[in-house]
Amino acid sequence: MDLLQYLPRVDAARSAIVDRGIEVQASFSTLCAVEYMKSHNIAPHIIQRVLLQPAQRRAAAQVMHKS
Repeated sequence: MDLLQYLPRVDAARSAIVDRGIEVQASFSTLCAVEYMKSHNIAPHIIQRVLLQPAQRRAAAQVMHKS
């Protein structure tokens, strides 16, 4: 995948929504998290990446925090 897809979120509100969606997934289900994020207009490709590929999400965050 392209490195540009792993740039950190600069919009604090969207960042909080994505983080909350991850919490919803852990507490309830992936479907609940998808619906939560969709209801807050998070792009489908972002929803898919953060919920279905958590290892990539964590790796990207670690890389960005090292710089």
